[in-house]
Amino acid sequence: MAARIRETTSDDLEESHEINVTPFIDVILVLLIIFMVAAPLATVDVNVDLPGSTATPAPRPETPLFLTLKGDLTLAIGNDSVPRPAFAAALDSRSKGDKQTRIFLRADKTVGYGELMEVMNLLRAAGYLKVALVGLETASGGGGAVPGGSPAPATSGSPGP
Repeated sequence: MAARIRETTSDDLEESHEINVTPFIDVILVLLIIFMVAAPLATVDVNVDLPGSTATPAPRPETPLFLTLKGDLTLAIGNDSVPRPAFAAALDSRSKGDKQTRIFLRADKTVGYGELMEVMNLLRAAGYLKVALVGLETASGGGGAVPGGSPAPATSGSPGP
């Protein structure tokens, strides 16, 4: 209960029928601090220190089939440029019709994510679901490429949904 001090000399305090909002403000501030601390913990991108793998890398095929997306958005299978309308037929002839062939996809740094996904969708439409993304091997702890480093599959998996 809240009380109001009168300016009279009487020792009795008069009751006030108004709500004292100070405790409510304190509760709101505590809840605000709790939510401010808890909100960043609810995000999806949580830093995880994953354990290392002792698995041996998959052996590289004798004749890997490289698909290259150049900076000007042209496609090349191996060293031969291929127009997009004839892409599926050219890929079938290079893989001898084997849809289980792993395609090593590499792209120029300047190529946007949308264009890369478009090429992966072309691969999926052609029936090739085994795709490995190729990048340069980097030195551990460093950001640069290994001198004389060769392209190596960085990630493998099937194209998006």
